[in-house]
Amino acid sequence: MRRQRLARIVATLGPATSSPDKIEALFRAGVDVFRLNFSHGTHDDHRARVETIRALEQKTQRAIAILMDLQGPKLRLGAISDGKATLKRGERFRLDLDPSPGSSVRAPLPHREIFEAVVDGADLLIDDGNVRLKVVEHGKDFAVTEVITGGVISDRKGVNVPGLVLPISPLTEKDRRDLTFGLDLGVDYVGLSFVQRPEDIAEARKLIAGRAAVLAKLEKPAAIERLDEIVELCDALMVARGDLGVEMPPEDVPGLQKRILRVCRRFGKPVIVATQMLESMVRLPAPTRAEASDVATAVYDGADAVMLSAETASGQFPIEAVDMMDRIIKKVEHDPLYRRILDTDHYDPEATAADAITAAARQVAHTIDAAAIVTFTTTGSTALRAARERPSVPILCLTPRLQTARRMALVWGTHAVVTPEVRNFQEVVDQATDTSRREEFTTAGDKIVLTAGAPLGTPGATNVLRIAWIN
Repeated sequence: MRRQRLARIVATLGPATSSPDKIEALFRAGVDVFRLNFSHGTHDDHRARVETIRALEQKTQRAIAILMDLQGPKLRLGAISDGKATLKRGERFRLDLDPSPGSSVRAPLPHREIFEAVVDGADLLIDDGNVRLKVVEHGKDFAVTEVITGGVISDRKGVNVPGLVLPISPLTEKDRRDLTFGLDLGVDYVGLSFVQRPEDIAEARKLIAGRAAVLAKLEKPAAIERLDEIVELCDALMVARGDLGVEMPPEDVPGLQKRILRVCRRFGKPVIVATQMLESMVRLPAPTRAEASDVATAVYDGADAVMLSAETASGQFPIEAVDMMDRIIKKVEHDPLYRRILDTDHYDPEATAADAITAAARQVAHTIDAAAIVTFTTTGSTALRAARERPSVPILCLTPRLQTARRMALVWGTHAVVTPEVRNFQEVVDQATDTSRREEFTTAGDKIVLTAGAPLGTPGATNVLRIAWIN
């Protein structure tokens, strides 16, 4: 079940892809990580999907990662008389805490925290930015706005507040219940929505307590202002381009995507590029050329993974969408330009023994034309360092922990295998050579580069590099 590509594929499960047959078909088409969107579905739905994925894992003997994506706070209008109202450009429109139904001149906004944070001149967006308001006056329980872009509003439409940091936790009571449920199921990554500041990551880490990796979804402009701090604190990231595109000009998103990917690469944190990648395939059997180019651009930029949302959750062609994404990735990775781009963006290693060994492994593998770099790791840190180097050969990650192997399913170029604990360095060599043959990375006469830590099993202590020949 070795993937013949380096970038990974994340697919969202939903009504179109919840049966065991569909989930297995998605996996065999190329899915490495399954996303469970807790904005939709019941706990029973998600439990059944997890059980199916774990059964598939046993059947195929390949570690599969599960990402639970928490809903996060949802800011919405209250009720509108007759269900909807039309706002006209240039007119005044009031938002307040009064729960009575709204009209074309006012509406309830039951979120006191917005009024606490809002300032004159701030933009408020309704219905994914289809209606735009500018605050001209505000108080502790109201805001008077001017309609900049008119349109129709209706009951419970979403509200965005770009440029403001709201005094709210990214974890609602629903999220906390979902989190407890997901951790008990054994999910591998927890996707944290509505991240605004590093403190949000710290809050989630305290609750998760090491039972899963924390994935920060970058969807708020406020988070970008403290990007380095957020990247440093989390285990993985997602570029949620749809939400970013609502709260900032669309023309800003491509450049921001590249910036985020570079920062994640520098810190050695896996990053997913998400939202509307093959959107046409929700209803059509083939993507537009622009969509294919969009996926390719993310791969050229060095993304660890690209993600499908509605394409697999509710689309008419979920298997075809995964197959198409797999084909695009492979095509890019066989382009000589791809390797030149990765090498150009290469970052100097940190002044540590672990980084020095890992950087040397990349260079040695290239010089001797090795078939693979083999890392022995307990927590995954050694494999993450190897992936950060973006070597020209695949990374075979050997670990005694199934949890670590599952998390590595998201990481660029890494094929993780669960192996027994090793007691001495000869067992390290024997296990590396045997596993590389069995997993079809090597044949007789090939060379591999090994990295490990001594004493064996010490997390983060990568300090040994060795070349081994395959007999």
